[in-house]
Amino acid sequence: MNMKMKLIAGFVGVAVLAAGAAGGAMWYLAKPVAGHADVAEAKAPPPPATGKKARKFLTLDKVIVMLRRGPGDGETHYLSADLVIATTEEKEKLTKDHLPLMRSIAVSTLSSFPLDKAQTMTVEQYAEQINKAFNVSYEREQMEKPFTEVMVGKLIIE
Repeated sequence: MNMKMKLIAGFVGVAVLAAGAAGGAMWYLAKPVAGHADVAEAKAPPPPATGKKARKFLTLDKVIVMLRRGPGDGETHYLSADLVIATTEEKEKLTKDHLPLMRSIAVSTLSSFPLDKAQTMTVEQYAEQINKAFNVSYEREQMEKPFTEVMVGKLIIE
């Protein structure tokens, strides 16, 4: 019986020690690091404005294009993207009126990629290329862009 008591006391001691170590680790890891908090505050976007300057987001769904074939590539590959357009409340209607033009520019830009390049690009690179194409097109037409940027909401390559 004495041996059983020692064994039980040993298990209880190990359990208490493990719980204390886990609690100490959680307490240590829960403290915010000063350097990271400053960076997070610096990168935080300003609160959205209200009224006519409030940011609005429109979607341009299902932009589907056939990717360019490489030499000797017999299969057809497609790219499908949903785009998110950031604008303001006062320019929302004008942006909606420009959606067909924006779809055309996006199709032209996305269909220019060969499969091997399309598979290696990041979502940020796609957004950058699309935004460049919009800037060039609007400058060439001497029109003011009714939106601030275009982001990629969904991207599928098949």
